[in-house]
Amino acid sequence: MFPAIANKLFAASPLSRPQVVAGLNVREQQAALKFFFAHRGNNAFRYLLLLRFALVNVIGFALLGAAYFQGWIDIIRAGDPTQQCTAIGGVFLVGLVLCANRIWRVSHELNQIYEPEPKPESRVGQYLSLIRGLNGDSRAILAATMRAKLTARIGVVRHIANILVTLGLLGTVVGFIISLSGVKPDVAADINSVGPMVSTLIVGMSVALYTTLVGAVLNIWLMANYQILSTGTTNLVAAIVERGESDVGQ
Repeated sequence: MFPAIANKLFAASPLSRPQVVAGLNVREQQAALKFFFAHRGNNAFRYLLLLRFALVNVIGFALLGAAYFQGWIDIIRAGDPTQQCTAIGGVFLVGLVLCANRIWRVSHELNQIYEPEPKPESRVGQYLSLIRGLNGDSRAILAATMRAKLTARIGVVRHIANILVTLGLLGTVVGFIISLSGVKPDVAADINSVGPMVSTLIVGMSVALYTTLVGAVLNIWLMANYQILSTGTTNLVAAIVERGESDVGQ
């Protein structure tokens, strides 16, 4: 009921809004004004989720750029002839793109909640159409199902972040294998053989340390983005349920 009344408030000029409100009963006034000011107040923060995502990644890419200009990126690439660090970076970019896509969708869905008439294809629009005429227990089941679906959709980002750590640990194992492959006890007494063994040992240790470092750092970066996505999804579910109960209660 109150979305239609709120539409009148949005359409009316600021000077004529008191007359619109005066023509309603007390219950309608409370419902319409609550919805109107909630919507207006959230306009200032309708892209807050995207701004948080942008801030985290601006800082991340700024630090990455600083590392590049310091020459650290070239040192890592030169110290990893197996190109495992490059592969870990590629997996990270896939996870970051997926996270950005999910955050964009969640932000769009959050904006729809405060619209007087949400789009039918939006999450809140679908939820409102499903709960009409249902009792409290049925609405609770639908809310739990929606929460499970939305949580499952963002879980892939967390899994990719965990894969980054796993790839870093695999790189550590590969590095130790490279190091040990160059050690030959039967020729250790030969001075001419010590140099190649030490060189292989250094290469293997470089691979082990650099892959572990890259995997851990990129995991932290992607998990920071995942936390933003997870918080936004939790807020989305809570806001959809609150909007549904508010509509049903009118």
